[in-house]
Amino acid sequence: MAENEHEQRMARPRMAAGALFFDSRDQNRVLLVRPSYKPMWEIPGGYVETGESPLAACQREVQEELGITPPIGSLLVIDWAPSPAEGDKVLYVFDGGELTPDAAASIKLASDELLAAEFHPVADLDQLLIPRLARRVRQAIGARGQGKPAYLEHGAPPTD
Repeated sequence: MAENEHEQRMARPRMAAGALFFDSRDQNRVLLVRPSYKPMWEIPGGYVETGESPLAACQREVQEELGITPPIGSLLVIDWAPSPAEGDKVLYVFDGGELTPDAAASIKLASDELLAAEFHPVADLDQLLIPRLARRVRQAIGARGQGKPAYLEHGAPPTD
């Protein structure tokens, strides 16, 4: 196979990274953000820029969107989730840990892109998030409990 033919076949996925934050008073509640440009809620995060690691992108996005710089913990999930509109995508979710009431109160939203940041019960994820993200967040919560990251495809473990 010619070198440029091989190059053309290589995936060049878009990558995004986000953080999953938990309410320190109620571990069954996670922090979601309401973008001004989408109808559904999301987790804090965004696209990885050229030359940036997924962890660095997660830290930058949390700071830009929420105005806070909490330590970002370990990787919870990697999700291969291509979309018809955007092509190949690889999404990383990191453990943001627990946010205390004081930390949550210090959030300053990026007013140009977010309408709200609120803790929501895990039981409400299906109503608040697009289905693939709801699956990804539930898998991330499970991975956090097991202490090891999970590999996903479209928000779920791959089937044989």
